Amino acid sequence: MHRFRAYGFQKTLLASAIALFPMALQAQEAQDGAEEKTVEEVVVTGIRGALQQSLDVKRDATSIVDAINAEDIGKFPDKNVADSLQRVPGISVDRIWGEGRDIFVRGTDSTLNRTLMNGQNVASAYWWANDNPSRGFNYSILASELVSSLEVYKSPEARHDEGSIGGMVNVITRKPMDLDPMTINLSTESVYSELPDQWDPQVSGLVSWKNDTETFAVLASYNSQQRTMRRDGLEVFPTNDLYTVSDQNGNVTEDVYVPWGGGSAIFQQDRQRDTANVTLQFRPTDRWDMTLNYVGSDMDMDNSNQNYLFVAGGYKIPNGDVVTNPEFIPTSDGYQALVGGVIENPDSIGVADEPIVREAFVKSDVLDFAADYAGDTWELHLQAGMTSAEGGSTKDRNYWFEGNSAEDLNFGPNTNEFSFPGVDPLDGNALHLNAANLRDWVRVMEDDENYLKADASFDVQLGFVTAIKTGLKLRDHTIENNRQNGSVDVTNPDIADQVAALNAITLADVSSGPSPALHGEGATSGSLTRYAFLDTGLAKQQIDSILDAGAMTYAEDQRAYYKINEDITAAYAQAEFASGNLHGNFGVRLVETDQTSHAYIDGERGAVGRSYREALPSVNVIYDLSEDIILRAAASRAMARPTFQNLSSNIVINATSGTATAGNPKLDPMFADQFELGAEWYFSDASLLAATYFNKDLSTFVFQDTQVEVIDGNSINVTRPYNADQGADIQGIELQVQHDFGSGFGVLGNYTWTDAKVPDSNLELPGNSRDQFNASTYYENDFLSLRLSYNMRSESYGGLTSGSQLVTDKYDQWDATANWMATENIDVFFTAVNLTNEIIYMRTADGIPVGFYENGSRFSLGARLSF
Repeated sequence: MHRFRAYGFQKTLLASAIALFPMALQAQEAQDGAEEKTVEEVVVTGIRGALQQSLDVKRDATSIVDAINAEDIGKFPDKNVADSLQRVPGISVDRIWGEGRDIFVRGTDSTLNRTLMNGQNVASAYWWANDNPSRGFNYSILASELVSSLEVYKSPEARHDEGSIGGMVNVITRKPMDLDPMTINLSTESVYSELPDQWDPQVSGLVSWKNDTETFAVLASYNSQQRTMRRDGLEVFPTNDLYTVSDQNGNVTEDVYVPWGGGSAIFQQDRQRDTANVTLQFRPTDRWDMTLNYVGSDMDMDNSNQNYLFVAGGYKIPNGDVVTNPEFIPTSDGYQALVGGVIENPDSIGVADEPIVREAFVKSDVLDFAADYAGDTWELHLQAGMTSAEGGSTKDRNYWFEGNSAEDLNFGPNTNEFSFPGVDPLDGNALHLNAANLRDWVRVMEDDENYLKADASFDVQLGFVTAIKTGLKLRDHTIENNRQNGSVDVTNPDIADQVAALNAITLADVSSGPSPALHGEGATSGSLTRYAFLDTGLAKQQIDSILDAGAMTYAEDQRAYYKINEDITAAYAQAEFASGNLHGNFGVRLVETDQTSHAYIDGERGAVGRSYREALPSVNVIYDLSEDIILRAAASRAMARPTFQNLSSNIVINATSGTATAGNPKLDPMFADQFELGAEWYFSDASLLAATYFNKDLSTFVFQDTQVEVIDGNSINVTRPYNADQGADIQGIELQVQHDFGSGFGVLGNYTWTDAKVPDSNLELPGNSRDQFNASTYYENDFLSLRLSYNMRSESYGGLTSGSQLVTDKYDQWDATANWMATENIDVFFTAVNLTNEIIYMRTADGIPVGFYENGSRFSLGARLSF
């Protein structure tokens, strides 16, 4: 059940919304006898029609915009909205979980871009404990059936919400007044996922109705999706710790990076997502248009992740174990990294199995009310709403089995090979449970925002200025993260019998046999592809029964807690201008942010506050060179606030090492002075040739650094995020082509080149890919439509580890869709995602492997009924 908190603001919002409806009814009565408004309705169907409508949005925009439109209800180009966005020039998508979740725009990280729904923020939360909340958007909560269109604003206007440096995405949902008087759409679909070898059902339905006078309309839709996911991963866990390595001849090599460990992993998830949308639209007169919109998404996920591990830097090397024939590679910071050899000593811990079982969830709700009034020479827009999200896990239980063994390691940029001399991974008796390493995380992340805005536009004749727009917006945003840690106190004499019983359990006792055959595409000859597999049902019977009987106790994890509140006030003034073939807009947005960061400091909850004010000017200029050729130029100053995790005031001191880690509530926002130049040639109704040059000068970016701080009179090395003294320079070119050849054939494609430099550094800007390419070809007639799509992203970059930067190798993917209009009201459709089962390769720039992930192909077959 979706829950709303009874904030006073929310009560006021709903009361105001309800009160406006009787007022509007009275206005309607006053309109009796007036001439009815004639509405011209254009019904867009088919691929060509959707592409033409997208070009119309781009062509008519007063800034640099790209758009994607649905072909029809339930016929968005991709089943995942983020996957559709990757077709837009300059946008790439993170596919680490097999489908798009986070987007990167024009060389900037996902945290520097915002996604709005109908112009407003959507609260987002994440289920995984290692997922830090960003200011981005969790696209996995959004059903594509809800979406009418996507608009990507590359150049801001003063009227737009601040917070995006790369670009802002606006997700536009359907309104019942835009549909036929009575519209019913039902669909059923079965999705086949190749790796788990599983078919899953998905059903959706939409009903929309408006009265004969088109003064009132209602839309209701529901989507239910089951999904069985599996991801195979060959993993290495590099660290920044340096060790001394001794070989069999007594040679000693100091200051060596040794990975903590790594393994052969299989992630499985059974997901159920239910999404509901109810929209009421009211037009009591020709001047009023009011909409009340509710969207709720509820996703439950049962996850298991099993990883059969080597533990080189975690256990073997710190234990002093000798390495026979060690192999080293140089790292970018002048040290070396261990990538091969046999770590001897069969009598120390060298092999482990770490199954993790999670019961997770993500919920998100939006309630939005908007009212528009059109006067003779002025317009008024009022909007108020609330959005909330909750995510986390009611159970995140980590089992740990271990055994003694030597380790034989062999790593390379695309090689992850390890084995255990004397230990057969298929023999579960070789590993026993270690009660001291058992843990459980019960986590809840909450994200809430209330907003209120008013915009007014006035037609004027002040020289070349044709309109003045102004507005005010208030936002109250709070995000809070809590976690309870469960553990077994093996020193407690009251549970000595339970601890002994736990330690006596072997992996064989809770195994149902070998794992599936893993890494069909990513493995090399020495990769581990099968091992004894934990049965979660047996684990619950033999392990959880003891833990839940009192062996495991829970306590608040002060390190995980933070609460950040932001009260944001924004006002803007924007002028529209026109003179001959020249037109556009210029303006300024003024923003004040009052921020309070709550966290544990020295064991007590404390708060750190700050405020800052910024002015963000922008100008967009358009010149109509001819009827079909448009030239564009834009300049602006953009701002992106730091991530919530970095703003936490939490500080954690390690008493053993005398070091500490912390957030930094004093971080400044990131700014960019940016401009772009573009040309667009619309050489037929559904055809375009365009090029855009963009340049972004970032004033700063966030990096981690260790500095000496005096805490309680003691000098301590504290690692926390800081603003760099210099930013980064980003420039690039977007090329775009789209053409309808006639006879049902068409093609569209785009290429983006992005050059991002960090001054005085050899580092690449995180999130950037130098080359991005997308292409689609389609054919359609009155009965059949076909589309084949290709997407390529060159290598991209992340943070620092083991002396160099994380790199994700070039990735490309083929997708296909087909739709057969069996009758006037029934369509049969087929989709294929990741046709060639591409592998995601992650490594360090020096060649240490990090993760090779295989998600498999997906296929779906379904039918759609509409009338």
